[in-house]
Amino acid sequence: MKKFLFAAFVAFWSAVVVLVVLDALVPAREVKGARETREPISEAVVKRHDNREDCWLIIEGAVYDITGYIPEHPAPDFVLTSWCGMDATEGMRTKGYGRNHSDAAWAKLEEYRIGELEGAGG
Repeated sequence: MKKFLFAAFVAFWSAVVVLVVLDALVPAREVKGARETREPISEAVVKRHDNREDCWLIIEGAVYDITGYIPEHPAPDFVLTSWCGMDATEGMRTKGYGRNHSDAAWAKLEEYRIGELEGAGG
């Protein structure tokens, strides 16, 4: 019984050490939206983020970095990338054919919010 308890003790602490080491070695994931700025973002800055590899959108006065979301979006990439660097409120509100995105889509969008547009008033 003593050998079993000793083996369990060693196994437990070995597992703890492995988890601590792995946690130290694996880089921390960036939390979506964690880059939100306190300073307003100008439209000129947003316009510089106008491609698939660096895609920012303005939607209803807020700025979103959706670069990481593009591969997850259910529609083809060009549906989103055609709005990169621009005000995409119309696209979000109409989907291009008059139908608003779902409440779930609006909630998902908030994960990518990085700040407010300069002069948006709130």
